[in-house]
Amino acid sequence: MQWPLALTVLLLFLPPMPLEIILTNSNSSNSALDSPATILVCDDDPTVRLLARECLESAGMEVLEAENGQEALTLFDQHEPDLIFLDVDMPKLNGFEVCTAIRSTPRGQSLPILIATGANDNQSIDQGFEAGATQYKTKPINWALLSRDVKYMVRAAEAFAVLKAQQVQLRTLAYYDPLTSLPNRRSFVDQLRGSLEETANHQRDLGLLMVDLDHFKRIHDPLGEALSDSLLTVVAARLEERLSMHAPRGPDPHEAIDRSELEEMTIDLMRPGGDEFNIIVRNLQSRQALLDIASLVLETLNAPLIFSDNHLVLSASVGIAIAPEHGLEPEAIIRRANIALSAAKLSGRNRFRLYDDSLADDADRKLRLEADLRGALESPDQLFMAYQPQIDTSSGRISGVEALVRWSHPELGAISPALFAPLAEGSGLISQLGDWIFKRVDSDIQSLNDVLPSYLTISINLSPLQFTQANFLETLKLRLSELQSNNEIELELTEGVIMSDADDSLLKLHELRKAGFRLAIDDFGTGYSSLSYLKDFPVNTLKIDQAFVANLGNESGNSIVRAILALAEALNLDVVAEGVETQEQAQFLKRHHCNILQGFLLAKPIPLKEVIEILDVDFSHMYRVDES
Repeated sequence: MQWPLALTVLLLFLPPMPLEIILTNSNSSNSALDSPATILVCDDDPTVRLLARECLESAGMEVLEAENGQEALTLFDQHEPDLIFLDVDMPKLNGFEVCTAIRSTPRGQSLPILIATGANDNQSIDQGFEAGATQYKTKPINWALLSRDVKYMVRAAEAFAVLKAQQVQLRTLAYYDPLTSLPNRRSFVDQLRGSLEETANHQRDLGLLMVDLDHFKRIHDPLGEALSDSLLTVVAARLEERLSMHAPRGPDPHEAIDRSELEEMTIDLMRPGGDEFNIIVRNLQSRQALLDIASLVLETLNAPLIFSDNHLVLSASVGIAIAPEHGLEPEAIIRRANIALSAAKLSGRNRFRLYDDSLADDADRKLRLEADLRGALESPDQLFMAYQPQIDTSSGRISGVEALVRWSHPELGAISPALFAPLAEGSGLISQLGDWIFKRVDSDIQSLNDVLPSYLTISINLSPLQFTQANFLETLKLRLSELQSNNEIELELTEGVIMSDADDSLLKLHELRKAGFRLAIDDFGTGYSSLSYLKDFPVNTLKIDQAFVANLGNESGNSIVRAILALAEALNLDVVAEGVETQEQAQFLKRHHCNILQGFLLAKPIPLKEVIEILDVDFSHMYRVDES
């Protein structure tokens, strides 16, 4: 909207009401409610300046004087005038030049400028408006009317500022997330549509990354709504900071600029809602550049975070699609990025997947696998148990095993637990699968009861859904009573599950201990990680997540593991380090008093009868530290 038209409309339609009413919602620091309006008078004629001062000050306004255009620009920079009364014919810089210079500054774009000229021809008037003048007066000036005209120009300008501020506020509410101040879902869809049109018109690639925080509910439930929202703002700020270091943000989508001339790669982070973030990468230089951005996102989220006295480690799954390769319509590119996101989750989370056509059939494949899993639970030979040895670092020998369910599909071969466990939870089969695991473990134990030593602890994972079921305790007590074994059974639960309802969990855990189960917190450090709750819960073991073990060798990874081990030692808890794959990791863990190691370096998951065969093997050479 151009100033002359805007002010003309406002002057025509504003009713003769007190100025205070118009300015009620104004944020202007110089509004009539706060202080008198300041008028900058610029004229090389001292008589004109004197008469203007007398006229304006008598009407309650403050006046600044400039005798030439250069001085006017200096005073404009030093002060914040509410209006400029500007002569056209002046030395050094004429009024048109001064007007143009002021309009070129952000602060001067909406400032009312009244020009005075001796010329009364249309060409001079048009030239003034083209330079940015709001209104004009021809000389000689009618001094009796000047203060009234200035007053109503200031009034119109402030009313225009109020309308503009309200417009900005409404746009913010409509297009920006109130929690993180990032563009919201509506803005995302609009920006994506516009960016895809530019991609089609100018043959430039665009990348879309859809980011979903993994298992955020495990953190959200114990923290509560308010703290979870605060955590999301911290996550958003972290992501925005790291991404802005990688590439600049794109221009404001609501600015009227020609984006076809922009060739630099830009990255825009958005929050459509919940624990989801979307990223639009414009002017994509290469596919690898997009994968690098996805890696940066994961790296940023994986960095340890201290929040509300809790040590948190977040992860995310990321789905990626590229335009025009994967489509030029918003619906198509979003659908394909979502398919890639689902594939990342099914592949184990904390990773990214780039869409390809082979992923398009994943939905059908998921439905088929759900049906096949139902059949596998009734089949005698598709599902089986494998047991991964856990090595006591003081003796070097096996002290326990983790029971892990495996699925050998008759057509597809081995199906990863990271794929079928979520399917079991989502399809309501998890209780049936949990029952099957207990029965098969019992069967395996009974088949080797004569040679299976009683000191061998059997660890079994529990699903979050199992723990929250109404008949959870009764079912487990029944299963334990049916086990004909002298071996201790240790139940593994994630800390997020335990903290989702701390009071209820405390009661359940005590009941499980009374029933004879040992208790372990699996993947410790990846969720809520409140160090204070450990002393209240009757747990026996902490299991250090393999992500932390993999990070050993850098200072942050070393520090986290040392802290967990020190905490466990202070609380007299056993510690199992999962995912030990190198001798260096094993040596570090042994050196810092981790008492149990588990991982491929030592032994892979094997049948229970093969565990019996290696009970006398000394594994200490795998982690022995040379003291010389």
